Amino acid sequence: MASASIRNKSSLGRTGMTVGFIGLGRMGRGMASNLQTKGFSLVVHDVTEAPVAVLEGLGARRGTPAEIAAASDIVVTMLPTGKEVGEVVLAPGGVLDHAKPGTMIIDMSTIDPETTDRLHAETRRRGMTAVDAPVGRLAWHADRGESLFMVGADAADYVRALPLLQAMGTTIHHSGGPGAGTRMKLVNNYLAIILCQLNAEALSLSQRFGLDLGKTLDVLYGTTATNGQLKVNWPNKVLAGDTEAGFTIDLAHKDLSLIIQAANSARVPLPVAAAAREAFSTARARGYGQNDFSAMVDVLCDMAQIERARLPKGYTPPA
Repeated sequence: MASASIRNKSSLGRTGMTVGFIGLGRMGRGMASNLQTKGFSLVVHDVTEAPVAVLEGLGARRGTPAEIAAASDIVVTMLPTGKEVGEVVLAPGGVLDHAKPGTMIIDMSTIDPETTDRLHAETRRRGMTAVDAPVGRLAWHADRGESLFMVGADAADYVRALPLLQAMGTTIHHSGGPGAGTRMKLVNNYLAIILCQLNAEALSLSQRFGLDLGKTLDVLYGTTATNGQLKVNWPNKVLAGDTEAGFTIDLAHKDLSLIIQAANSARVPLPVAAAAREAFSTARARGYGQNDFSAMVDVLCDMAQIERARLPKGYTPPA
């Protein structure tokens, strides 16, 4: 597909711009789908065929990263790690080599701050702009257009990116200048992941003690011991027997590694993060890596050879 065929007047959609979207994984597919169905004209790419076909079915067009860069006013990237952001966007022959001056790159990947800082510096050098806008919440939020974004950008760039973010999410925080979004995401994910480990340890201990799981939760929900993972996510995931990944143990381990690396660079000790990363390493070594990160409780229960924590059908949390 030639770049010229992507960028034709009939393809611009009601927004008057072409948006490129690179990275249609479990989160990216839902976010790109919301952009397409809400009036943005999309050109999409992924290394896997299936999600590209899904977006084509919604009216998007496909292209290579180079074609997308040449055709688009704004390029959104949702990639696994900083390595892929470097290869797809920053490396010779990547997106920035094919994009025109004035192009905006919105990177929604959860990556290391150093790569984010390189992206901002390189786009400025080339007469382009960048926004780091990593995503909060889970895959089903992305499907429903209910994501949360932590945005690092100058004020004018934030305003330009806002219509896209509003089409993909319901909660948008301008966290600060360039790089602030990536750093905010690491702080957020630190707590979210650590809470999964703490919950897993607490509930596996409850199981060993032979306590009723519903009564255990009733107590925890009524004290300061409760947390969002335990009260919002877990009853709908692992405690209901659903370990299909919204956010995998592999990704949680990756994020803990990023967090520890960034903390080391900033000279902030995070001993709990280091211990949790080793627990997630154990889970991956035992074959749980593609399970939802709430399944850390299954890992501990299985290791201790006790019954997995599951709520009976019809359990209703206290008001």
